[in-house]
Amino acid sequence: MFKTMLLLASMTALLMVVGYVIGGPSGTILALLFATITNLLAWWKSDQMVLKMHKARPLGPQEAPDLMRIVARLSQNAEIPVPAIYLIDKDQPNAFATGRNPDNAAIAMTTGIIRLLNAEELAGVIAHEMAHIKNRDTLIMTVSATVAGAISMIAQFGLFFGGGRDRPMGMMGTILMAILAPMAAMVIQMTISRTREYAADQTGAEICRNPMWLASALVKISNSNVMLVTAERFPTTAHLFIHNPLTVRGTDSLFSTHPDIGNRVAELQELAREMGQNVMTLPKVLPMPRLSPWGRRRGQSDTKVAQRDTRTQSPWR
Repeated sequence: MFKTMLLLASMTALLMVVGYVIGGPSGTILALLFATITNLLAWWKSDQMVLKMHKARPLGPQEAPDLMRIVARLSQNAEIPVPAIYLIDKDQPNAFATGRNPDNAAIAMTTGIIRLLNAEELAGVIAHEMAHIKNRDTLIMTVSATVAGAISMIAQFGLFFGGGRDRPMGMMGTILMAILAPMAAMVIQMTISRTREYAADQTGAEICRNPMWLASALVKISNSNVMLVTAERFPTTAHLFIHNPLTVRGTDSLFSTHPDIGNRVAELQELAREMGQNVMTLPKVLPMPRLSPWGRRRGQSDTKVAQRDTRTQSPWR
């Protein structure tokens, strides 16, 4: 948590630097004020905003009783209120959690992930998202996304509409800041995301009591190679998902939104050994597909990928 808060403080400091370069001391104050207002808006409205972006609809208990039983049991294990469940009618298998605290939390899942995973693997994914809720990562990730957006907006605003010769670093400094500041904010935001994903994997494994359920789910999700159109449209929400929803997979590189799947699986396997669980042999994580200049796999449609229905009954039924 200390590392995460330090990264958030670094992002706020970067915002103030951008404000100073563009408008001097008054620009610093205005930038900080702008960040405060946007964060307050994010505090109250971010969950519904993200759910609307991805066209998620609330899922009633009568629509998926087995799924709701899994959610209720895992909520007891996690010692948090039962979150609202939303469904995204998309083929890509993915999920994310949102909400400012455990009392106002929601988990959204795609129809693709429900079709692809069996009950145990789905429980592992839900437990991972509940770990984000329990650790209050949903608020941290929302704040980081909001500040990153504020940095980009202020940098671009200063480039086109900033003051004149009284800029502390001149026009050249403003141009450099407009280019470099959003990149620096993106790096900080992605570092926060990767840090919280590893922590949520561990906590989620403890919630569902078997790390291999999540490990197996991550391999299946990673190998699906289906694009999520809404994520391509709103890339600033990519870090919220359990797996990078964009066409290029996340790795543990500087500009990645998510940890490498192989590294996450290895950590979960080691945790399974420590917990005395059976460490099963999993399929290999497939290499990243070749992409066309427009981000699509060559020779394959991005609208539909046939997947085998592997659903089973809930293990808690």
